[in-house]
Amino acid sequence: MAVGIIFLLIAILCLIGAIRAFKSRNFFGAGYAVITLAVFGWFSIMTIIDVLNGGGVQVGS
Repeated sequence: MAVGIIFLLIAILCLIGAIRAFKSRNFFGAGYAVITLAVFGWFSIMTIIDVLNGGGVQVGS
């Protein structure tokens, strides 16, 4: 669950960066921010859904 939350925080920071890059007309930086937002956002949502559905790594016996 911690990995999903960390990925979600990174995705939120990428969203902020993408908005700032679009405002300053830095389309190269905005492109990288949007791609990173898509990747980390996807992984965070899928990780959180997997953990809530009972998946994840089982520790112990």
